[in-house]
Amino acid sequence: MANYVCRSGGTRANHPQDEEQSSHVERLSSSTSSVTVTPSPAHTEKHNNHSSQLSNAIIGFADGLTVPFALTAGLTAVGSIHLVIVGGLAELFAGAISMGLGAWLAAETERKHYEIEEAREIREVREMPAKEEDEIYEIFEQYAIGRSAAKGVVEALKVNEDMWVKFMMDFELKLEKPDVSKCWISALVMGMSYLMGGLIPMLPYFFMKKVNDALFISIGISVVILLVFGYVKAIFTGTDRKTAVLSAVQTLFVGALAAGTSYGIVRGINDRLGGTSIQ
Repeated sequence: MANYVCRSGGTRANHPQDEEQSSHVERLSSSTSSVTVTPSPAHTEKHNNHSSQLSNAIIGFADGLTVPFALTAGLTAVGSIHLVIVGGLAELFAGAISMGLGAWLAAETERKHYEIEEAREIREVREMPAKEEDEIYEIFEQYAIGRSAAKGVVEALKVNEDMWVKFMMDFELKLEKPDVSKCWISALVMGMSYLMGGLIPMLPYFFMKKVNDALFISIGISVVILLVFGYVKAIFTGTDRKTAVLSAVQTLFVGALAAGTSYGIVRGINDRLGGTSIQ
């Protein structure tokens, strides 16, 4: 408990009120000396800790909406609804597996990279502590914190090797330690998102007899889904409504460009080879 000392700037006569206040301060000081101060609960804020999985879901769903839709639209130019279904499903499952494995490999690569850099930092802390200490001061200088102010933190880090290494990983290399258990989760999220996104534009082909009718319905569904997805994706990332509308239009443009290009290429190849449409 801090001691409060009252000093008078001059000499004045004692006043009964002053004596009463002085006595009150002394009683308060003596009574609070035995009080145990209970710290207030730590302030916590809600943050989104699943940004990587959200990113995987967005990428998988967006690619699923675009690539299979473009392929099925292109195969429609041949005119066989059976070919559209078989080719679309083949691409859909192959793409989902590929996207899932790609996400897993990316997570594994990130984990190995972190482990290599961590091992290097441990070696440098043990073999070149003076150099690493200077690097800590340099990091603080980036935040306009001088050596004298940072010295206490540096000395505290020097007696705890684990925290020293963690500090260097966080602030020098700016690497976040990957969660090994989430590698397969990333793969599943990416693969399933791609599968769900790609299945939507293919649904009309399972229920329609004429391939052109299925194509028009698929286009209508895809346009709506692309607009909604582009808008919701932007809103979820914290942008304003105007930016979200632009994101929706951009997503639709990319999907339409991919589908139109695919349809034109397949149609041109089919006509070039003398193919005939089968309704």
